[in-house]
Amino acid sequence: MAQTVEVTLHPELMSFIDQWKEKPGNLIMVLHKTQEIYGYIPREIAMELAKVLDVPLAKIYGVITFYHFFKLRKPGKHRISVCLGTACFLKGGEDILKELEDLLGVGPNTATEDGLFSFEAVRCLGCCGLAPVLMVDGEVYGKVTKDDLPGILAKYREQG
Repeated sequence: MAQTVEVTLHPELMSFIDQWKEKPGNLIMVLHKTQEIYGYIPREIAMELAKVLDVPLAKIYGVITFYHFFKLRKPGKHRISVCLGTACFLKGGEDILKELEDLLGVGPNTATEDGLFSFEAVRCLGCCGLAPVLMVDGEVYGKVTKDDLPGILAKYREQG
């Protein structure tokens, strides 16, 4: 017989749900808050949200998988965004992405084994004049080359 695990939503999330439960468009707002609190949307939390909001789980997963912002896997401590907008793509953004994959040993949207890093491709970071660009934890690095990546990663490894 399968054992059910009792899941308790974070108090801040429950308070937020209470404010938004009856408003139209509440699902996306609740999912944003969920990801803000947990860093991603854990499966068991999605299942509990379905109960609390009285929404089919399929609808929740439909929204999560439609919008690229939502994550189903726990990200690394340091989140790397690699711009693949037109300017960055033309100046080697895809090469930066592939080099990160080689250096970190994981693909996009997957945390490294030590949990320190995860990376993803994004459409634009708004720094076209600095292409190619990547961002680590909100810090922008412009005119990045593959040779710059080990030094950038080392900076964050030192921080733990």
